[in-house]
Amino acid sequence: MCFRQASSSSSSEDENEVVSPYRKRQKLNINAKDVSPAGGKMVVSAEKSEGSCQDSVDRLPLPASVMEMFRDSEEQHVDDHCQHGGRIRSFQHERGNWATYVYLPYEPEDVFLELLDKLQVRAAAHGVTLTPAEEFHISLSRTVVLRHHWIQPFVQSLRSELAKCTGFVCLADKLKVYANPEKTRTFLGMEISTGHMQLLEVVKRVDKHMEEFNLRTYYEDPSFHLSLAWCVGDFAEKLQNECLSELQ
Repeated sequence: MCFRQASSSSSSEDENEVVSPYRKRQKLNINAKDVSPAGGKMVVSAEKSEGSCQDSVDRLPLPASVMEMFRDSEEQHVDDHCQHGGRIRSFQHERGNWATYVYLPYEPEDVFLELLDKLQVRAAAHGVTLTPAEEFHISLSRTVVLRHHWIQPFVQSLRSELAKCTGFVCLADKLKVYANPEKTRTFLGMEISTGHMQLLEVVKRVDKHMEEFNLRTYYEDPSFHLSLAWCVGDFAEKLQNECLSELQ
């Protein structure tokens, strides 16, 4: 069971970012972007008694390390979609917030990656360019926002609760098309057919802790799935009607 955090000030998410699509996911991955410098000058002067001339010292630039300490906290963050595949944030950037979700990781085998390549080719033939998922996993929560001081108690409490879960087997064997709530991205995934009830029990435990922190719980009737690839925009109908029968 894994828990992931990514600083909302990072230009890398959702999402993040050109990385190897098949890297191993760490159990706790936290990335933070420190405050960057704003310009400034320091003036040093000495005044003599009335009637005398004034000597001054030339203005010297502040060291970068000092300038970082006095950055305007209200500086607007500009989100560049081009830096993360054209994806659009589901919520506004706010300094000190951490995008967080809980998931089960999956380590792909060669046959899985070969199948994914074939799916991409078939989708491209219908005018849909799919990008492989950076990491393969089964989501057990929505993406929520944690404040920095919530992180430690949230993680400790969640780990303690999930340690009570016993192992079980999941089987994903049916292709299905999904879209995010904002309809800004479309996903091709494999729906879980075996292990659904066990996943529901895990989600109940996760939801319990989400409620304690006044965070959104998971979907009422979730379709557990392993996301394979995605594209920007709403292509759910096109993939469903034109591609799915060929891709199954």
